[in-house]
Amino acid sequence: MRFDIISVLPDLLVSPFAHSILQRAQKKGIAEIVVHNLRDYATNKQKSVDDYPYGGGSGMVMSIDPFARCIEALKQEREYDEVIFMSPDGETFNQTIANELSGKGNIIILCGHYKGIDQRIRDLFVTREISIGDYVLSGGELPAAVLVDAIIRLIPGVLNDETSALSDSFQGGLLDAPVYTRPADWRGHKVPDVLLSGHEAKINEWRHEQAVIRTQNRRPDLLED
Repeated sequence: MRFDIISVLPDLLVSPFAHSILQRAQKKGIAEIVVHNLRDYATNKQKSVDDYPYGGGSGMVMSIDPFARCIEALKQEREYDEVIFMSPDGETFNQTIANELSGKGNIIILCGHYKGIDQRIRDLFVTREISIGDYVLSGGELPAAVLVDAIIRLIPGVLNDETSALSDSFQGGLLDAPVYTRPADWRGHKVPDVLLSGHEAKINEWRHEQAVIRTQNRRPDLLED
């Protein structure tokens, strides 16, 4: 699976993709992440990628031409399943979307800045707009990193334990059950006996019950459907 991320601040994305699971996925050849500097596609001497908004108002707007040049250059090299714009007014990202996108082949991700991007980019090139929450960040780089992380860990072969991602919170519409590790007794705080029993059926039943209780207490909205 390949991700092409278009950003005006490519260095901001170096660290998130150079460690842990994302690094391992790339070394295994399971995922490829390529970050493109939007300024490389600017045609003016200043390499600027923004301009004043038509109609007036505060802030600057990212220009259409650099984005178009980059997207069109990438599409000449390969086909893409999605061109995603990270936007506060996009559909709210969740585990269902992550599961869906993990089955794709190639994805382009656009990172906005300033007041936003020229609407024509969204109309002509973007196939999907995604938000990671109801708040505004300085740019789309961190949301893009969140999106890529959530997707890649679902690809078969990335995690050492293939069943781990399937038991994460939000898989199956529930939050995850409490988890414990050694020691079994820490300063009088003990691990539930059922987890020490070795009885798989009872352990699974307990985990499901705890997942339902935790979801009811913390995210009852997940149980409304």
